[in-house]
Amino acid sequence: MDRGSCAEHGYRMSQHFPSSKKLVLGSMKLGKLFLWGLCALLLSLGAFALAVFWGLPDVSTLKSRVNTLTISVPDWQGAMHPFQVGPANPYWTPLESFPDELKWTVIVAEDANFYEHDGVDMTALKEALKYDLKHKRMRYGASTITQQLAKNLFLSRDKSVLRKLRELVLATRMERELTKGRILELYLNVVELGPLVYGFGHAADYHFGMPVAYLTPAEAAFLAATLPGPRVAFNPRNKLIKVRRRAARLIKLLALRNILDETEVNDALVQIGQLDGRQDARDEKAQAPDLSEY
Repeated sequence: MDRGSCAEHGYRMSQHFPSSKKLVLGSMKLGKLFLWGLCALLLSLGAFALAVFWGLPDVSTLKSRVNTLTISVPDWQGAMHPFQVGPANPYWTPLESFPDELKWTVIVAEDANFYEHDGVDMTALKEALKYDLKHKRMRYGASTITQQLAKNLFLSRDKSVLRKLRELVLATRMERELTKGRILELYLNVVELGPLVYGFGHAADYHFGMPVAYLTPAEAAFLAATLPGPRVAFNPRNKLIKVRRRAARLIKLLALRNILDETEVNDALVQIGQLDGRQDARDEKAQAPDLSEY
């Protein structure tokens, strides 16, 4: 091969294979782009983490049983009202004054693994995430009693990812700072059970006209059955049969945990079929259903 051919061959090769200098420059550009992308990602994660943790309250203040915390709660028209969490509230009830059947009914209804988890039920959360991703909406949050308490005390009720993450952080902190008994006591005193009716102390008076300490297992189950949605889905005024059926299932779950014996279960099922709560405008009373099949 003569010199001309070699030169021509080298020129052709240079067209197909970039020089080492170009390769180095290209690699440097890619490296810079990677670094800029990594920095942007880290800044975004940092900003998101700041948004999650910024302004979260000190949950250790909830340890005190003598202090009263004032929060805002909505009525069914959306207006906000001050609500006292603590002894200053006339309906405030210490944990020991709640009937054991009521405590267990709430646990089996809302958080069956309450005494096993550390604020977040990971198994239930994974199942909820699968459902939400499949249906492309946040419907089931698998919130534990501790998570619900964190939301009720400190957070808004929107269904954003940011609010959910703040709820998880607060729930974890609560489990570190508070006993299970204190968490349950707070929850039973702040959960919504009617139109501007918060806490089982108020609910017992509103629905049945009696102190919460005197609730029967049937009455306790009836109130607990409304917890998924006392405004609409489980409002006893409009969905009485649905509430009674869920209350009956809760009674049977108590039997499985040996909280109630067979006679107590049968008595409770009979009484549930007669309950309707004390909502306003109870004009039409639905016929009591056969609860033995539920």
